[in-house]
Amino acid sequence: MLSKSLIYIILTILCAFALSLTLGWILIPMLRRLKAGQEIREVGPNWHATKAGTPTMGGLTFIGASFLCLVFGIGYMKEGDFSALYVLVLSLCFGLIGFLDDFFKVRYHRNLGLTAIQKAMLQLAVSALFLYILFRVGLLTCDLYLPFVGKTIYVHPMVYMVFAMFVMVGCVNAVNLTDGIDGLATGVTIPVMAFFTLVSIAAGQMNLALFPAALLGGLGAFLTYNFHPAKAFMGDTGSLFLGGAVCGLAFALDVPLVLILVGFVYIVETLSDIIQVAYFKLTHGKRVFKMAPIHHHFEMCGWSEEKIFVVFVTVTCLMCVAAWFGLQGRY
Repeated sequence: MLSKSLIYIILTILCAFALSLTLGWILIPMLRRLKAGQEIREVGPNWHATKAGTPTMGGLTFIGASFLCLVFGIGYMKEGDFSALYVLVLSLCFGLIGFLDDFFKVRYHRNLGLTAIQKAMLQLAVSALFLYILFRVGLLTCDLYLPFVGKTIYVHPMVYMVFAMFVMVGCVNAVNLTDGIDGLATGVTIPVMAFFTLVSIAAGQMNLALFPAALLGGLGAFLTYNFHPAKAFMGDTGSLFLGGAVCGLAFALDVPLVLILVGFVYIVETLSDIIQVAYFKLTHGKRVFKMAPIHHHFEMCGWSEEKIFVVFVTVTCLMCVAAWFGLQGRY
């Protein structure tokens, strides 16, 4: 028989799905009327020009669903355990940075919103505050757990803080880079949220499990709007929120190195972009990939958006299974 906590988690997934679906039905036509459409980058594939004008900031659907589920679920949370709310607030802060970025893009009809420096400084500040809170409440330690090895290594607090801040900012922007074709960031993050829900349950952190569960349901509904051909994009509002959720959950569970596995696709996307830019500068114009990030390379090779979606999501599912086995000695 299912425990009361598991029933709450299942209900959270279902409620978030229904809320996100409803919010999308209301919000997306509203964004279209407000002409809050996506500006398409000139350096992207030519056929992406047909996506111009597709409503952006659609991430507000699963953000709103997750927020409402956690707010109404506070009464069912174990007294004094606010871990899910800590990660939610972190994600909302990153989402707010993304919202400002989207707002300036839509307001001034350009593809670039906040400058890279502005985003980096805001993201570092948010990350530092979140990590400080986790240390203060005892959710995070300086003992870095090594998946598969089953051991921990102690890291000096200041070194750990710097390491963690850059991991968080890197993770957030990696998720943002992945959001380059219809449904990709949404589809890749769904198994990641399923993974963190199961790990939270295995760790006995049932309150924390409510957040990835809510996001799992919300993303499932949003995918119906975001899958190719997309009726809406999540925008930086959604992708930065998701990035905050992914890294926030890893640190709240005190297993940040698991991001190497569950975030494999995010990392490959980022590395492909870094390699492309570095090689281009070093060779004065030569390229490693036909286009970066790597999902665009596969597009240029003739892969359909649906095929890229299926392959990348499948890889993420396999990496999440590997990560699950890598944490078996942890709980």
